[in-house]
Amino acid sequence: MKNKGNTMIHLEYLQKSTATLRGRQSVRATFKLTERSIDALSILACQLGIKQKTLFDQVVDDSESLRVIAKEFEAFGAASQRIAKTYVISRKTLENLDRIADRYKTPRDALVEFSIERILPLIEQEKEKHEMRKSLLQKLQKFSEEGVEMLNRAESALGADDPVFVETLKMMHHVVCCREAVEAFVEKGNRMEDF
Repeated sequence: MKNKGNTMIHLEYLQKSTATLRGRQSVRATFKLTERSIDALSILACQLGIKQKTLFDQVVDDSESLRVIAKEFEAFGAASQRIAKTYVISRKTLENLDRIADRYKTPRDALVEFSIERILPLIEQEKEKHEMRKSLLQKLQKFSEEGVEMLNRAESALGADDPVFVETLKMMHHVVCCREAVEAFVEKGNRMEDF
């Protein structure tokens, strides 16, 4: 008898696990969105260093927010101003989106676009950080240049095999590597400037 009960619990667990995994399965879905929405999703995913799928799922999978958007939905601009864009999203997100669109008779594209609009304050925050990063990069570049001058003076005064010169050389190697990494990150953030 105990075996039967354990088997039922085991089967329930497997069914729940299977449903959860199926919900995470990636599917492709096409939406007609404004260029601004497409850019916003792309820029923020790039800036945060996460996949667009992860960001899309996070933005669109909030059922309560989708309901609010659907209830307040009035008009959705002309389709000619929108671009068809295919995204990889989770099956669960797509099912949730379809369910709310059907229930409230709201275009799915509108739900997606207005959901993406909610991340615009995050882009503004990232733009402010980007300006601070650019300022810091300028200081790092100056620091790096001064470090190279100091390294040259140390080599002239002490010689290339002196232990203090060798340690200073190692330090400057790390400084240059870090500065290059910061430059690459700032370069990536430059896409936000025109947004």
